[in-house]
Amino acid sequence: MQEERRLQKAKISLMRNEKFALFAGVLMVGRTFVKDDVPTACTNGRDELYGREFVKKLRDNELAFVVLHEAMHKAYRHLTTWKKLHDENHMLANAACDYVINLELRDLDPEGKFISMPVFREGENRGKVMGLIDEKYRGLNSKQVFDLLKEEYGNDGGDVGDGFDEHDWDGAQNLSEEEKEKLARDIDQAMRQGLMAQQKIAGQGTGGMSRDLAELMQPKIDWREVLREFVKTTCRARDASSWRRVNRRFLSGDTYMPSLIGERVGHLVVAVDTSGSVGVNELKDFLSEVKGIAEEVNPEKVDLLYWDSSIAGHEEYTDTNVSNIITSTKPRGGGGTSPSCITKYLEEKHIEPECCIVLTDGYVGDDWGGNWPSPVLWVIVGGNDVMAAKGKTVHVKD
Repeated sequence: MQEERRLQKAKISLMRNEKFALFAGVLMVGRTFVKDDVPTACTNGRDELYGREFVKKLRDNELAFVVLHEAMHKAYRHLTTWKKLHDENHMLANAACDYVINLELRDLDPEGKFISMPVFREGENRGKVMGLIDEKYRGLNSKQVFDLLKEEYGNDGGDVGDGFDEHDWDGAQNLSEEEKEKLARDIDQAMRQGLMAQQKIAGQGTGGMSRDLAELMQPKIDWREVLREFVKTTCRARDASSWRRVNRRFLSGDTYMPSLIGERVGHLVVAVDTSGSVGVNELKDFLSEVKGIAEEVNPEKVDLLYWDSSIAGHEEYTDTNVSNIITSTKPRGGGGTSPSCITKYLEEKHIEPECCIVLTDGYVGDDWGGNWPSPVLWVIVGGNDVMAAKGKTVHVKD
C-alpha cells in the first residue's frame, strides 16, 4: 500500500499549501485507485487511476504535479466540454488539454520545489520532461490550441507527441445523466470551497486561478435561453396538427396556422419564492418569459404557486388566459423559506406536471424539495451562486 499512501500524502500536502489550496476541493472529488495494469495516470473527469509502477518511479514533487494535472482536467471539465474535439481527433484533443494545464501548473511553481513535471530517467529521452509544454500556447484555451495543432500536424495528428497521462473520454460519457449532473455540481462547489480556503490562507484574491477557471465559476449563460430549452426538452412533443384551435403565435402577423396537438400536451408548474428576496422587477421579467414560453409550447395548464414556508397562493392558467398572467397574478407570502412545501403540496393535490420551474434566491439551506414528481429547474436570483442539489440550476445575472 506504499503507493496509495504516497498519493494520499501528496494530496494532503497540496491542500495545505496556499499555492494549491484552490484545488483542495477538487482533489477530494471522485475516487482514487492504484492499479497494476495502468501504465501512467488517467481520469474520467471524476475518478483517478494511477499505475503502481508509474508512481514508484516518480519523485514526490513529480507525483504532486501529476495529481494536480488530473485535478485540473476535472476542474476544467475537459472530458465533457471538449468531447467534440475528441470525436474529431482524440490525439490532438488530448494534447491540447495537456498543453493548457501544464503551462498553468508550471507557473504556480516555476522553481519546481513542490510540483515539477516528470522527467525520463533512462533511455534516449533521459532528462527530458514527459509531458507536453510549449510557451507558444500561453493564454490559449484547449480549442484554440487544438486548432493550431491541427494546422501544424494535420488531421491525423500522428506526430503531436504524448503526454504522461491518459484521458478516459469513453468513461466520462458512460456516466449516467444523473451522475454527470451531480459531478458538475460537485466540481462547481469544490472550486468555490477551494477559493474560500485559499483566501483564508493567503488573503483575498484568486491566487493561481486562470482566467478560464474564473469564467467557469461565473458563467455568462443567458437564463432565458436555459429556461426555454428546459421547457422544450421536458414537455412532450406534439405529433399532429389541428385547425380546431388556431396557433396564436402567428395571429399578430395576420397569419392563420393550425395548432400542434398530441395525446397529451405539456403541464407546467411554476413556483415563485415570495419569502422576501425576489423583487418586483425580477418577478415581472420572469413571468414575461413564462408567458412567452407557455404561448410557444402551448401547455394544457400552468399552475403558478407562490411559496415561502408553505404554499401561500395557487393560480391556474390555461392556453386561453396565460397571456394575462402578468396583469392578473397576485403574489402572496413573506414568511420563511422551505421548498419542501412545494413537493408536499403537489403530492397532496395530485398535481403531476411534466416539469417544474422554481424561482428563488437559493437561500434554502439543505432543503431542495426532496422528491420531485418531474424534472425541476431552479432559477436563482439575487447573486447567490449556490447550485441546487436536485435538478438543474441557472443563475440570473444582471
